[in-house]
Amino acid sequence: MRLSDLRPGPGARSSRKRVGRGHGSGRVKTSGRGQKGQKARTGSGIPAYFEGGQNRFSQRMPYLGGFKNPFRKEYIIVNIADLNRAFDAGETVNGETLATKGLIRPSHSKRLIKVLGVGKVNRALTVSAHKVSEKARARIEGAGGTVSLIEMRTPKKTKRARDKANAPAAGSPPA
Repeated sequence: MRLSDLRPGPGARSSRKRVGRGHGSGRVKTSGRGQKGQKARTGSGIPAYFEGGQNRFSQRMPYLGGFKNPFRKEYIIVNIADLNRAFDAGETVNGETLATKGLIRPSHSKRLIKVLGVGKVNRALTVSAHKVSEKARARIEGAGGTVSLIEMRTPKKTKRARDKANAPAAGSPPA
């Protein structure tokens, strides 16, 4: 077999439909579009999402789920009972060590971590997290450990013209 012997399979290629070319063609007056209506008109085409004028599915969807806040902060939750079980006295608890001990997924080690006070801790641990509940802080420090919060990045506030216009004049007390 040579390259010149290659042919498309039977029925794979067909000549295009030539419409409006006289009575002998079989597709004369309406050119295969039928009588009147939206689909008979030039430039018409009904999109796949159109549902005859009722509110379409893609528009109805947001009603079901409610409001989704795009700026929501999601924390990985860790309880002090888990820390007590996995860590020895004097160890440091942070995202990387939690991932190596198997308490959180390795892909979650860079995400926001919150320590909650469910359970008891009886060893001194150095806990470093983005948020710590009051109960968890009290129990960790009661066992001789320390708690330090990781500073969260906040977007830098930019000066805008309208902020400047609403700012109090120099020397006047703030309202």
